[in-house]
Amino acid sequence: MISVIEKKDNGVAILSMKNDFLEIVVSNYGCNIMKVFMSSKDGNVSDVVLGYQDIDDYGPGDDYLGAIVGRVANRIALGKFSINGEDYSVPINNGPNALHGGILGFSYQVFDYEMKEDTITFHYLSEDGEEGYPGNLDLYVDYQLLGHTLYVTYSATTDKDTLINLTNHSYFNLNGNKDSVYGHILQVNADQFAAVDVNGCTTGEIIDVTGTPFDFREAKTLGDMIHLEHPQLTLGNGYDHPFIFNTDNNQVSLFEPKSGRKLTVSTTLPQAQLYTANYLDSREGKNGLGNVARHAICIETQNMPDSIHLEVNPTTLLKKGSVYEEATSYTFEVIK
Repeated sequence: MISVIEKKDNGVAILSMKNDFLEIVVSNYGCNIMKVFMSSKDGNVSDVVLGYQDIDDYGPGDDYLGAIVGRVANRIALGKFSINGEDYSVPINNGPNALHGGILGFSYQVFDYEMKEDTITFHYLSEDGEEGYPGNLDLYVDYQLLGHTLYVTYSATTDKDTLINLTNHSYFNLNGNKDSVYGHILQVNADQFAAVDVNGCTTGEIIDVTGTPFDFREAKTLGDMIHLEHPQLTLGNGYDHPFIFNTDNNQVSLFEPKSGRKLTVSTTLPQAQLYTANYLDSREGKNGLGNVARHAICIETQNMPDSIHLEVNPTTLLKKGSVYEEATSYTFEVIK
């Protein structure tokens, strides 16, 4: 069942998607996933994503909690790139680099929306030159709730060659933000990860996870791994790296043993930026709880960050006449 909880004068709406297993509260402001209510093995219902009490608390500088990120997620080195011999500059908003679509990227835009039986379709037209990006990008994002799973589907076209790299930036804490995610058990089907520099930008170096704290091919407790010594953990102040998948489905699972809650992420995309909320600043979030560093993990499915500079055939390049189509699903289960 989908219903409207609140509608504001500025066009921002709060919507509930609900079935027998989950209630997911979303907004057309940045396609934000504001709340995910699920039960524990003891029958206690908690909200398992970080966020803010009211949609008015979201906006630039909010750490992208729950939002769709674009036109280009992650970093573009020095905020500069070339397409077809033409140079472009986009806003520098993260050290020397461009991050997550710019100053007012998709996270801060009001989308049109249409509600169906179990699906909300969001729509946004990003005009040519918005945040410096070329081409009119026509974007649709579907949120569909079926059983234990939220399906997120992206579709976009452009009238000029451009860049696109979309993700959802939800901050997951399966214990309901009662504590850090150090007790969460993580498994990632990835043999390699991409190295980053001191500013968090991918360098082009691909590292084998074997023998490193980045090896989650077998399930391991986050707190046991994140404190191990590794230069990349030092540079990222924790995990803030793209993990390159070795399978095409069910690539990431997260389990919190006290509650029995489990999240499985499956995607058509080749990798995910795993980010252990290293830079949250403890601002007050929902129910008076602070959004504290290391109290969440983001699983940001996407193509290679800074692909336009690092890949011979950039996976983030969308050609005129082509269609960008990707999907990620989030399955929330209780293990008793």
